Amino acid sequence: MDTGQISRFVQSHYGLSGEFERLAGENENYCLRTDDGGRFVLKICGGVGPAATELENEAVETLAAALPDLRLPTSVPSSTGSPVVSCSEGKEARLLEFVEGTPWLEAGEPSAERCRALGSTLAQVALGLADLNSEAADRSHRWDLAAAALHRRHVGWIEDLDRRRVVDQAFQTFAAAWSSLGEFLPRGVIHGDANDENVLVEGDRIVGLLDFGDCLENPLICELAIALAYVMQRTAEPWKVAAHVVEGYHTLRPLQESEREALFPLILGRLAVTLTTCSERRRIDATRESWFASEEPAWKLLSRLGSHSPRDAAHALTSGIQEAGTDQQGSEPELLLEKRRQLMNPAMSVSYRDPLKIVRGRGQFLIDHHGRPFLDLVNNVCHVGHCHPRVVEAGQRQIAELNTNTRYLHDGLTDYAARLCATLPSSLDTCFFVNSGSEANELALRLARQHTGREHIMVLEGAYHGHTSSLIAMSPYKFRGKGGKGVAESWVHVVPSPDGYRGEHKGHGAESGRAYAEDVRRTISEASEPIAGFLCESILSCGGQVEPPEGYFAAAFEHVRKAGGVCIVDEVQVGFARVGSHFWAFERQGVTPDIVVMGKPIGNGHPMAAVITTKQIANSFANGMEFFATFGGNPVSCAIGNAVLDVIEAEQLQEHARILGEFFLTELQGLAQRHSLIGHVRGAGLFLGVELVRDPDTLEPASEEADEVINRLRHRGILLSTDGPLANVLKIKPPMVLTQDDVEFAIRALDETLASLQS
Repeated sequence: MDTGQISRFVQSHYGLSGEFERLAGENENYCLRTDDGGRFVLKICGGVGPAATELENEAVETLAAALPDLRLPTSVPSSTGSPVVSCSEGKEARLLEFVEGTPWLEAGEPSAERCRALGSTLAQVALGLADLNSEAADRSHRWDLAAAALHRRHVGWIEDLDRRRVVDQAFQTFAAAWSSLGEFLPRGVIHGDANDENVLVEGDRIVGLLDFGDCLENPLICELAIALAYVMQRTAEPWKVAAHVVEGYHTLRPLQESEREALFPLILGRLAVTLTTCSERRRIDATRESWFASEEPAWKLLSRLGSHSPRDAAHALTSGIQEAGTDQQGSEPELLLEKRRQLMNPAMSVSYRDPLKIVRGRGQFLIDHHGRPFLDLVNNVCHVGHCHPRVVEAGQRQIAELNTNTRYLHDGLTDYAARLCATLPSSLDTCFFVNSGSEANELALRLARQHTGREHIMVLEGAYHGHTSSLIAMSPYKFRGKGGKGVAESWVHVVPSPDGYRGEHKGHGAESGRAYAEDVRRTISEASEPIAGFLCESILSCGGQVEPPEGYFAAAFEHVRKAGGVCIVDEVQVGFARVGSHFWAFERQGVTPDIVVMGKPIGNGHPMAAVITTKQIANSFANGMEFFATFGGNPVSCAIGNAVLDVIEAEQLQEHARILGEFFLTELQGLAQRHSLIGHVRGAGLFLGVELVRDPDTLEPASEEADEVINRLRHRGILLSTDGPLANVLKIKPPMVLTQDDVEFAIRALDETLASLQS
């Protein structure tokens, strides 16, 4: 609409005439100066809807009653009594009383008094809106800070690589804090956009608040975070300004500990949304200058804030309200590392060249002593997410009631055993509970030997099954690795790894599977004694994230059983729906083992494991010698195990692993097309591997480059590790609550890291 059309529109619907002036800002707003000296604001927008308009009016009326001295934009009804009038092009118009005052943006460097006044005003707004009960407030929109993570998918539109990294890290900090704190933050209706143009001042007083268009129900701390994201932008002393604002807020509405911790990540989230929105809009129309007015100030502030750790930032923001106390984070990493060297054996390694001190975990994130979040892409132990509330609560409740051994009857034991067996083929119906994967594999070995009356065992090249003496003796990953002495026991027989990328029979699908299974038959025939069984992982983990070719297990198991042996599947790393397509990885090849070993994810970090076998094999083991594990199957472990199964079902994590795993795999394959260093991408669900090679023809392993990648990504806030006999495979096995945003962030970081290595 041009000014002529606007003039006729206002005359027709409001009976007013005068001069119109377009106001600065990204919205279509006009100031009307009427012939009799009055002033109004005409707001024109599209698709707001009556519910949102009613919410704005209710919020203004509620605050006007609670804060009569605060100037607010009161709606002027049209000649028909409506607060909203339809106008051209499907848009809607509203006329508001003009509110006198100087925008914060134009008021110059703020004094401490003005900053504290802003904080107290925002607290008064929170308290004043506390009784507003409107269904319309239960909504979201582009600037909903609680939904800031939705904008993360647009980070790739930021062309400047350095800026993109800054925004990525801001979103990472926001996402980790939201995962940990979001559900605990007090909520209520907020204004939603207390920016430096909407806050009006006179001297050191806050006299008005404009534009309730973003009003919604949200964590109350979001109001303060949004305001700080703006008032910190155009000042020489952003931390001091912010601390004064927080102090003023806290005086009237004391901040909870969770709110203090969330404040800095929320500020980062608001700035990140501003910048991704600008990038998105630039793709639409780069000539609309009003869309980008806050872009450079936001960049400068975010760059400045990004150099501070979340812990230090929280201290700075709350410096005016901190109670006396001591830092509870403990020793610095350097001191801890020295203590570790003094008290522990160097065989107990630490991750990364620059070791991390982790003090907290939640979901897919680990948090260091500086409050910095790290996206955990390698911890498959905390299967349903670090410190999942449902699992934590189950363990706490049970340990407060009873924890004893399995010589006493307890419903939790049989209930849990029944649930586990129900996830497996019907022939696998008898459970043994122990404390770790190593104990479970030891027990599986005993079961196989007792049932067959034989001693010899077959294992795969590159396999790792545990840290006991007998398991080290049958783990080529260990006895052929550093410090190993090769095959030390005559009862151990090593079968070539069924590696479809690097092995002898690579690249021929089902034919390859049958060829590798022939290695099993040949090994059986050449063994000095009949074998008791074949122990193998469904997908090799330490062996390099290798999934055997189609048909391998069916043919291999047939050879083993024909020779009188039993088939033992180690699901310690890949079980419990991680592969997505099935609950257990062995199901992907349509086979049923005789013994299944499970551990790691079974307790989400709680030490427990299990062996499940057939009644026939279990009966062979019942020879009069008692089997007993003091802590195996105790009530607390069973409660935790049940809770893990509950979460997998309730949060549909198997389907999530399937869908997200396919997306992750596709994205990794895309990287392989751009980076020759990636030789092969493989895996299923959220159990993936990326093998790095220096030469695609010779397959020379890029072991040093793989180590460099994980150490560089560690400094980008992403935790990965390497594996495989050649230490050149990036292994990916994150908590199952990983999101697509997390995957896209990891892909961007890996893409940039590989490019920097090859430049």
